[in-house]
Amino acid sequence: MKALKLTPRDSRIAAVGLLLLALLLAYFLLLHWWFVAPLRDIDAQMDDLRDTQSRYAAAIAEKPLLEKRLAALGAGQAASDAYLPDDDPNTAAADLMQRVVDAVAGHTEGGSCKVTQKMPVTNPQSAPDEPYRKAAASINLSCDIQPLVAVLQSLEQGTPYLFVDNLNIYRNPIAVQGNGLPLEVQFTVSGYVRPGNGGATAPSSPAAGQPGESP
Repeated sequence: MKALKLTPRDSRIAAVGLLLLALLLAYFLLLHWWFVAPLRDIDAQMDDLRDTQSRYAAAIAEKPLLEKRLAALGAGQAASDAYLPDDDPNTAAADLMQRVVDAVAGHTEGGSCKVTQKMPVTNPQSAPDEPYRKAAASINLSCDIQPLVAVLQSLEQGTPYLFVDNLNIYRNPIAVQGNGLPLEVQFTVSGYVRPGNGGATAPSSPAAGQPGESP
């Protein structure tokens, strides 16, 4: 079998092709993986750093505006109707008891209702992460069902926001009023004092709760 003999032109083309292939291999083996690829990685990291710097610079530029907005929110929170008007839990508890007395006096339709006992709750329990200061009072009522419902609705649906907890209702077989036995009611009413210099503040007002379950 005769070997294929290349013409001078084909030999030159083959030599050029082999040279190009050798140069390409030399580039990847000696330049690209050792110099070009690391430089491209560095350039990509610099682009990321420039983007991060731009975001931080924009956030820093907005700092005065954010401070003004926070100050406005704090002022609005201090004036919110959601809080009790006092910034001291002791005086706020007295205000709570008076609010219950006023609510009872204002809802006499459909039967009788009276406050039989009221006393402040010292250091009412709060959740570990509770951002507000709470004031609370323990209330005992002797009520017919219709005024009782009206009193509870008045307390929980008005402002400031009040919360009725630990609600217990039972009938007293001894004290008889009118044609039936009154309901003896025990519950704790609480609210949040207005944030002051000595109290913690939070970004939003407390939401109204629901009364406890009756047996």
